[in-house]
Amino acid sequence: LMTLENDPINITRQTSAISVTKPSGTQVDYYLYPEFEIHANTLPAGVVQDWHKYQQLDENIIVTSGKITVEYLENGHITSQIVEQNDVLRVKKSIHRLLNQSTEPAQFIVFRFIPTGQDQSELMKHDKVDCENLIK
Repeated sequence: LMTLENDPINITRQTSAISVTKPSGTQVDYYLYPEFEIHANTLPAGVVQDWHKYQQLDENIIVTSGKITVEYLENGHITSQIVEQNDVLRVKKSIHRLLNQSTEPAQFIVFRFIPTGQDQSELMKHDKVDCENLIK
């Protein structure tokens, strides 16, 4: 019978997150890990974030409720797009900001990591091991 390494799962409760309300009113729960970060954000109606960009960070956002507007600089002009529930926004190294132009709060999860530059897609696709026969 095959045995597998078994790392225990880890649950970080919201009560253990670093919770911050920014001056704009944005509420963020920070979940910080050595190789990545996850942020749970609530963007109140009418909030506009400051323009910013990242030098190395790869930031990916999935809207979980409501909708946000992303504005970004493209060819010297400000472009705007609406990002709705279940859409994924990858900001890359763009100069951008997020806005909530609706009358309801918007919620989104941010996944942040520093890319290695290596294509990991095949490894991710084939990393799952079926353990059904190991559990009795």
